[in-house]
Amino acid sequence: MTIDPLALMTDVDQATETLLRTAGSLDDSVLGEPSALPGWTVGHVLTHLARNAEAYTNLLTWARTGVETPAYASPEARNAAIEAGAGRPLDEQIADLRAAHERFADAAAAMPAEAWTFRYPSIVPSAAAVPWARLREVEVHHVDLGRGYSPADWSDAFALRLLREIAGDLPGSAPAMVLHPAGVDHPLHVGTPSDTTPVIGGPTRSIAAWLAGRADGADLTVSPDGELPRPARWK
Repeated sequence: MTIDPLALMTDVDQATETLLRTAGSLDDSVLGEPSALPGWTVGHVLTHLARNAEAYTNLLTWARTGVETPAYASPEARNAAIEAGAGRPLDEQIADLRAAHERFADAAAAMPAEAWTFRYPSIVPSAAAVPWARLREVEVHHVDLGRGYSPADWSDAFALRLLREIAGDLPGSAPAMVLHPAGVDHPLHVGTPSDTTPVIGGPTRSIAAWLAGRADGADLTVSPDGELPRPARWK
């Protein structure tokens, strides 16, 4: 799915403001509580979202200047930064997240048209894919905070794009299935279908959240009757 990256930045701005409102409704005592991500507290998730914005700013800088600027210095540095920032007071977390987003938005606004075609050796395929990657991080990890924001709050457009991305990127070992979101004319096929391949139906948001490991699929249907397949692990 091709979308103008600058147009998508409007969605990133809106998603970030919604995230900041959620963060602003919390208090310091919540930061050390478990998030929906195993092993991470609410503070870990917020810090990760700030550092991820910086990582994608680095990638846009690389595309614009041609000077190699990796997202993170190393996986170890990424993890250390998240650990170091997770226990900070809420006001500091919010200010950090807002400032990191503003730097990312400025980096996107500074991109000349030709720089969006820049291709990276890893992480994301091209600079044009970075705004979507950031939107995905904000929306999915907002759910991971476990503080009132759920996949039901995702927009139809975001949920459908996420669903298509996950369905198209599952490993060959994933169970075969047909995904038929309500209101979508063309179902999505995972694996090689057969006469016994289960058809999974339900709201687009629910199917996307289930495949992303952010919902249990309780509101989905399976035809013929049976249990939901176990989806392959998604990042």
